[in-house]
Amino acid sequence: MPSADHDLGPQHLGVPAKTVTREPHDRSPEHAEPSRFLPHVQGLRAIAVLCVVLYHFWPGRITGGYIGVDIFFVISGFLITSHLMREVTATGTVKLGQFWARRARRLLPASLLVLLFCAVVVMSPYLMPTSALPNEVREILSSTFYVENWYLALNSADYLNHSGSPTTVQHYWSLSLEEQFYVMWPLIMLLAAWIGVKFFRGARRRAIITALGIVTVVSFAFCVVFTITNPAPAYFVTFGRMWQFGVGAMIALVPMLRIRNAIGSFVLGWAGILLLVYVTFTFDGQTPFPGYMAALPTLGAAAVIAASNSDRWWYPTRILSIRPAQFVGDISYSLYLWHWPLIIIAPSVPFWGLTIYHRVALLVLCFVLAWLTKRFVEDPVRGWKVLTTRPARVTLWSSLAAMVVVALVAGLAWFVNAPLYNQGTRDIAELQQNPPECFGAASVLDPTCAGTDFGDTILPAPGFAGIDRPEHPQCFVQLTDSRPVSCHFGSDDPDAPQVALIGDSHAYQLLPTFQRMADENGWHLITWFKGACPWNTTPLSTPGAFGAACSDWREGVQRAIDDTDLDVVFTAAIANTPYSAAGYDSAHDAAVAGYRDAWSTVTDRGIPVITVVDNPVWETDPNKCLRTRDASECDGARSDVLVEDDPLRNAATGLDAVTLLDFTDVFCGEDTCAPVVGGANIYRDQDHLTVTFVDTLAPWYTEAIQGALAGRVAP
Repeated sequence: MPSADHDLGPQHLGVPAKTVTREPHDRSPEHAEPSRFLPHVQGLRAIAVLCVVLYHFWPGRITGGYIGVDIFFVISGFLITSHLMREVTATGTVKLGQFWARRARRLLPASLLVLLFCAVVVMSPYLMPTSALPNEVREILSSTFYVENWYLALNSADYLNHSGSPTTVQHYWSLSLEEQFYVMWPLIMLLAAWIGVKFFRGARRRAIITALGIVTVVSFAFCVVFTITNPAPAYFVTFGRMWQFGVGAMIALVPMLRIRNAIGSFVLGWAGILLLVYVTFTFDGQTPFPGYMAALPTLGAAAVIAASNSDRWWYPTRILSIRPAQFVGDISYSLYLWHWPLIIIAPSVPFWGLTIYHRVALLVLCFVLAWLTKRFVEDPVRGWKVLTTRPARVTLWSSLAAMVVVALVAGLAWFVNAPLYNQGTRDIAELQQNPPECFGAASVLDPTCAGTDFGDTILPAPGFAGIDRPEHPQCFVQLTDSRPVSCHFGSDDPDAPQVALIGDSHAYQLLPTFQRMADENGWHLITWFKGACPWNTTPLSTPGAFGAACSDWREGVQRAIDDTDLDVVFTAAIANTPYSAAGYDSAHDAAVAGYRDAWSTVTDRGIPVITVVDNPVWETDPNKCLRTRDASECDGARSDVLVEDDPLRNAATGLDAVTLLDFTDVFCGEDTCAPVVGGANIYRDQDHLTVTFVDTLAPWYTEAIQGALAGRVAP
């Protein structure tokens, strides 16, 4: 998160400040503080914000751009610690009220402006799906009071996993974490300074360095362990990130870490930049992060900051000081704030697409809004005499009042739209109970429905598709959990056919339909689901806890299957799961072998297996298009959204004990795939099906299972 700290020094980007004046007793070189304004640090901020913004615009190309946030953490640790240490050195203390008031004047105006914008946008069903309303309001409130990182951590959000529907304010997690840093850091330094004076003969600086060093080391250890055990929340939790601020703090407090000689500065600076470039283009969503891997961008940023010599134009510190870099660094905070909401909202704007031209135009708009916000919001409020000439409490109370106003607007968004939201949920329930004739898949698969025209009908409405999902989260094992959780539905008769449904989220999306099928046909349904973990014996290529948890879950499920007298097994999985290719010519071959190996554990016992070719996977949620355009305008190219070489299809081919269902012709024509079929809205996000649409496939699922059961009991 860009924490612009220009109030720590001069406002003229091209003119570095004089070094701070020190007290007579503090003139020794080992006590030297960095200058108040360092142009190369401002340039580093530009690199950081461009990494994040370009990553969000083109995640498939700038795969590791999320490390820009880590750079910001190091910069903040360096600048804030420098500022606080100067005050401690000069006065023996830190005026907490004034410090927090300066932070509030600097950060809250732009932050609350963007939150207010998002709260207003949420009120419009044309710009945001009504189904997103509860999450949007909750996260706007969490962001307003700077606890968004903890909200995401407690809800197991996976920042590096692009599935799902992120809110317009999800990026506020890093701002929340920084605000928590601003609260804790001066308190830690003051406590350490007091201990140094009280017990160590006034060794205030040494005590502070020791305390922050301990925090840094312990935080890093916690980060590494927690990333292994709980990687999704580890990305957001406060203490797991404090070590990155601590690294910046050490650069500020330990002069020997700041390289001033020409050769050392040249080598260190370029080494840091090259390291940042390397991780930006080699890290991706599968990198175990933050963990120990976060040390690379953290140390890269620290190296650039520490390289303080800029005598020659080819030195990285001099290059980072050029005017374009300074301009981007200057607007980095507002650029960070604006870019994400615009990315989320833009696809829903009428006639706005996702072509390279639209993305570039949107990027330009982000820069324009960032400059306007910097010029007319950030700078004026920071120097507003109504606040700066009054006690700090005036700023703090004013800030709290402004936060309450934003919270009230967010509450108003819910109040205005709650009736529409509640009506939408009731409509979905009624639709599932009484679907129209020839609705959905039947319009393609049932010969008697040929020629049925549903016109412009889209059910559920695009604004509500997101909530048309399974309602048994206790049956779905999350990414880092390895417990083989099973759920039971349908008949309790001990003689009832035992049907198992196993797989990842693409199997879980079938649960409500299979639950109704079990009730109607007298089956006993047993389920095993885990996110991003198909029923397959080939390990995932995902490193760290995700892959390990998947392997452990599979072993547990296999033991449960071995102990269960099943009659038929139904399995489904997303086609683009990343498998390890070790021992095979390709990951695809490894996946095919893994499916066959897993299935053989039941087919060898005479238990038939049914599987289904995966549905298309879109780049973005088709409902964003459907809310503002005709359905015919929202088709996707078949080559872009459909994995033609689904390993499930190849694995099932030639196996007598395995039945393959293929509904590709329902989803796609020869060249395109549609988001609406037979009046049914197919998708609730970019790759998961609505329960309403899955229900329209129930007759064909039932036919396959009944056939498998009949075949098994036949003499």
